[in-house]
Amino acid sequence: MLRLLKIEFDKLRYNKASRILILTYFILLVLIALFAVIKFDIGPVKFHLAEMGIFNFPYIWHFNTFVAGLLKFFLLLVIVSMVSNEYSNKTLKQNLIDGLSKKEFILSKFYMVLAFSLISTAFVFVVSLALGYIYSSYTEFSIVFTDLEYLLAFFVKLVGFFSFGLFLGVLIKRSAFAVATMVVLFLAEFISWSIVSAYNRGTDLADSIYQYMPFKSLWNLIDEPVSRLSAVQTLANQIEEDISYDYSVHWYEITIVLGWSALFIFLSYQLLKKRDL
Repeated sequence: MLRLLKIEFDKLRYNKASRILILTYFILLVLIALFAVIKFDIGPVKFHLAEMGIFNFPYIWHFNTFVAGLLKFFLLLVIVSMVSNEYSNKTLKQNLIDGLSKKEFILSKFYMVLAFSLISTAFVFVVSLALGYIYSSYTEFSIVFTDLEYLLAFFVKLVGFFSFGLFLGVLIKRSAFAVATMVVLFLAEFISWSIVSAYNRGTDLADSIYQYMPFKSLWNLIDEPVSRLSAVQTLANQIEEDISYDYSVHWYEITIVLGWSALFIFLSYQLLKKRDL
């Protein structure tokens, strides 16, 4: 495993575009802290995000993993370009000539998926912990380390998303077309879900069906956190609107995404094994 990871990190070290994308991703994660200083003072209306409790423990684990999950597209570009560069630069063929098996090649890419996901999760943990201790009104140990399952959900979400990108990269061979295909598939799933929802308004039929689809299952791992804020809940109560949801991380949602991840890696290997290089 370490040998395969070293090979991949050596390739990244000499890829300037990938280094820039990775740096941009982690800088954006740090910039989550900017939410703390956003203030709006318009006459009598004063709006300060940090004072709304977005960095309170344990809510911060939910909020930060949700926001960080929206930024995963940057690392997706790195994963896809890693695969496409293997074809365009002929390094895949050279690796196989040098003794690397096709199984090891796919494993090396999957190990990078795991590494990116693990490093991102650890980074979000550290940033959230620091912001929480600075701004949170509650710093008791039992409260600070409540709801850490959102970090697990974030890790699984990244693994599933990057595995999907890896599969498309192997399938299509060109990073731009692979990313465009993912966007098209996302739109197709979203539009079809919207149609089913519209025709079955007032029921959970659409969600019951689409919870097993790739993008919907990824989204379900971490529900939007904004409606969970006490200020939003108070406003909803004043206008008699029910916005209560189940924000928990469920084991079956994690299982679905892990199932897709395993399928994408398996299909990537099968494609590469049957392909004449």
